[in-house]
Amino acid sequence: MKFAPFPGLLPLTRPLSLTTRLSLIFALLSFMVITLGGFTLYRTLETQLSIRDDGALLTRVEQIRTLLRDEDVINLIHDKPELFANMLGNHEALLVLRFHGQSPLIEVNPGNSPVPDIIPVPADQDLTLAAVQHRDARDDTPFIYVSAAAKTSNPPHELEIISGRLMTERTRILEVYRAQIILLALAAALFTALFAYLIARKGLDPLQRLAGQTAAIGIQNLSVRITRDRAPPELLTLIDAFNQMLDRLEISFTQLSQVSADMAHDLRTPIGILLGQTEVALSQRRQVDYYEQLLGSNFEELQRLSNMTDNMLFLARAEHANHAIERRSLDLAEEFQRIAEYFEGPADERTLRLTVQGAGTLSADANLLRRALANLLANAIRYADEGSEILLLAEQQPDGVNISVINHGPTIDKAHLARLFDRFYRADPSRNNAHHASGLGLSIVRSIMNLHQGQWQVSSVEGVTRFSLFFPAE
Repeated sequence: MKFAPFPGLLPLTRPLSLTTRLSLIFALLSFMVITLGGFTLYRTLETQLSIRDDGALLTRVEQIRTLLRDEDVINLIHDKPELFANMLGNHEALLVLRFHGQSPLIEVNPGNSPVPDIIPVPADQDLTLAAVQHRDARDDTPFIYVSAAAKTSNPPHELEIISGRLMTERTRILEVYRAQIILLALAAALFTALFAYLIARKGLDPLQRLAGQTAAIGIQNLSVRITRDRAPPELLTLIDAFNQMLDRLEISFTQLSQVSADMAHDLRTPIGILLGQTEVALSQRRQVDYYEQLLGSNFEELQRLSNMTDNMLFLARAEHANHAIERRSLDLAEEFQRIAEYFEGPADERTLRLTVQGAGTLSADANLLRRALANLLANAIRYADEGSEILLLAEQQPDGVNISVINHGPTIDKAHLARLFDRFYRADPSRNNAHHASGLGLSIVRSIMNLHQGQWQVSSVEGVTRFSLFFPAE
């Protein structure tokens, strides 16, 4: 049977807020520090009390030793038994005086503690703390005792003194002290958690402001940036990272909008031609020759649409993070000869001369390299002055190979140079020409260079335009 959760109840797996976490951490640290300090003081107090009690017990035994040395033992015990009881100073103390192997002359034992059987310290030997023995009573209360021999005037002239004490009072003091330490640690942890919560909330105000500014940024105001005013140094790096991300998003969104507009424009032209020609052809019966010309024209437009689609798919794949290329060592002379032979026909139609210069090897993907060179040569043949020369140049450099395509033609304005490699961008004003290129050739070149971690650049000075591609060494 399944039970629906009660409405309004939060899931148990909901993570704690940063403020709560900081409060709990500080409370735990406070509890641990105070508990550790209290435990250290507790152990010190316990040790000092134990030394004090052991010393007090030895002092009483030493006093009895001295008293027995100067008085007649039997008479003293019979006349003043209360003297020995008073010397103990505790109703839970133990005192036994006896000759070895005989019954006790006196036994003071109000707590009914068992009389220990231990070897006494010789009468001519001083008493030290090491003579005191420790054990636990039946209720786990500490019990200390000592046995010492004392010289007397009565035969057999050596009396055994056994004295002990049940540490009930000390145990009670330590229990109270221990309880106070725990209460103090808990109270300190509680107050620390409360103050840490308030301080953390106050300290996290800049983070709340950052969240508010970030939430206010949308598609309509991508140009807005997060301010650094009153931000703590720890957040400056995060703010800069957010602003850089917004810069990239704004650029990407602007480019995407421009690409969409340009694509719509480029698709509208061939589709409009196809619709117009087909509508005219369907308006009345035509000769077979007319339909053949119409199909040929439609084929050209459809081929243009197909090429545009292929190029867009290539760009989408090339910009994917996991796109892999197959690098291998290529002979530049061979590649240049191959591409020159392929473009020999289009170059002859415009009486252009293709010149190849340079040799060596290059580490690159063969198909991608050929496509990049083909796009650059096609662009150069389209815009070069008739009868001029197009130079395909390779220059070996210490850190890679630089390939240049140089042609003579109209100088490209500096305002266009920075955007030539953008999708659908054309510096040529005749963009509405149906037979004009799609504006994706140089974008494909840029994507190919990105895949090779290479660089691309273009310059146009006094009628000489140069496209350069740098392939770094593998």
